[in-house]
Amino acid sequence: MDNLSDALKKLKITATDSTADSLEGCLDCLLQALAQNNMETSEKIQKSGVLQVFASLLMPQSSCTAKVANIIAEVARNEFMRNPCVDAGLIPPLVQMLNCKDQEVLLQTGRALGNICYDSQSSKEQFAYTNIAEELVKLFKKQVEHDKKEMIFEVLAPLAENDVIKLQLVEAGLVECLLEVVQKTVDSDKEDDVAELKTASDLMVLLLLGDESMQKLFEGGRGSVFQRVLSWIPSNSHQLQLAGALAIANFARNDGNCIHMVDNGIVQKLMDLLDRHVEDGNVTVQHAALSALRNLAIPVVNKAKMLSAGVAEAVLKFLRSEMPPVQFKLLGTLRMLIDAQAEAAEQLGKNAKLVERLVEWCEAKDHAGVMGESNRLLSALIRHSKSKDVIRTIVQSGGIKHLVTMATSEHVIMQNEALVALALIAALELVTAEKDLENAQLVQILHRLLSDDRSAPEIKYNSMVLVCALIGSESLQKEVQNMAFLEVVSKLRSHENKTVAQQASLTEQRLAVES
Repeated sequence: MDNLSDALKKLKITATDSTADSLEGCLDCLLQALAQNNMETSEKIQKSGVLQVFASLLMPQSSCTAKVANIIAEVARNEFMRNPCVDAGLIPPLVQMLNCKDQEVLLQTGRALGNICYDSQSSKEQFAYTNIAEELVKLFKKQVEHDKKEMIFEVLAPLAENDVIKLQLVEAGLVECLLEVVQKTVDSDKEDDVAELKTASDLMVLLLLGDESMQKLFEGGRGSVFQRVLSWIPSNSHQLQLAGALAIANFARNDGNCIHMVDNGIVQKLMDLLDRHVEDGNVTVQHAALSALRNLAIPVVNKAKMLSAGVAEAVLKFLRSEMPPVQFKLLGTLRMLIDAQAEAAEQLGKNAKLVERLVEWCEAKDHAGVMGESNRLLSALIRHSKSKDVIRTIVQSGGIKHLVTMATSEHVIMQNEALVALALIAALELVTAEKDLENAQLVQILHRLLSDDRSAPEIKYNSMVLVCALIGSESLQKEVQNMAFLEVVSKLRSHENKTVAQQASLTEQRLAVES
């Protein structure tokens, strides 16, 4: 490695005034050393202070430019070198090189930019201050060859993760380029075209992840981009169906957009798409279409419209799915749909097939997300329907023990949902559920929740409401008496939260009367 040290010294001294030939020799030596041991050589290059020199060597008319860009691309393959490249001021001169006519310079410049911004937050922020978005879009428009387009895509994808740059790319006209690529490649089965279609539609979805860029492209639902993306959903290409559904899910990130889309018939398009994927369907398409429906179901005014359009039935067709991501979205969609919709909650809650599947998924230990969502949907069916029939169905399917376990979740919101559902069970169908509540040790769990200083005020409040309801059962009342609840409850009379303190007084009176 001695000649490496010599080459680095020589570069620092002679960069400013030496002939191209002597520089070429030094640069070749660096490239050779990088090929042998990239990491060690990169460290030496960083320590030597040569990175700053490279900024001055990146000149359109210099014959060394391609080699310098190649060296930068090689060192930037190491994560620890990305910030030093930014600090050495290499980004602006590299961006300028994108105007160069020389194909080798373009290729190496693209690689260097792509590697510097790969997975690095701070370098992306630096790029936001350059005109890279404009330069890349200009360059993209000129390309005919597949490899060149792919090279630009490789720089664009990591850059587009930054919200400021997303907006710059939209303003520079990238979306029109992407839509054109999609149009040209959609009916082709050539390998290059299939790859371009995927990259272009994926990048389109990425641009919609930024709030500002998404809203700009939505244009109140009248935007030509929005309309074009809609036309992807009924297409025959799985890739476009996927990108179309993901794009809708991204447009559906605020109530205004969701309401507009539901009023303009998007739900039917998504249901038709799901229908095409029921039997041995494409899992990623199923997941994306369900994500879009779930987001659309968030605004209150959309729920009844979507229910009457038959969304619940369309979603239930996927109950058989063995794919956790699909199960997760299916559960989330149903939970959004029945929020404050008593009739729908009752209908679904009496559906024994659904309830049995939920109980099964409540035991999906390997998939915390599916397990959590199943529990939340069980609870929601009771809370929104307040129906005896629903409670009986859940008791018969063995769901009670899961609601009791859910009351011990580490998430307060889930604990609360469980306690409210259990209080409704105790108020409406205590006799039916009595045995299961006993076996699940509900009384002991409530004692623990009330004694624990870390329990949130609403947890304490709902636990006391539930204790009062359980006293209606002889066997559960005995358990309550045996566990000295009075002591715990009387301590809570002085709780700092007024509602908790009031409920403690009421509960104490109830317990005293019963004992």
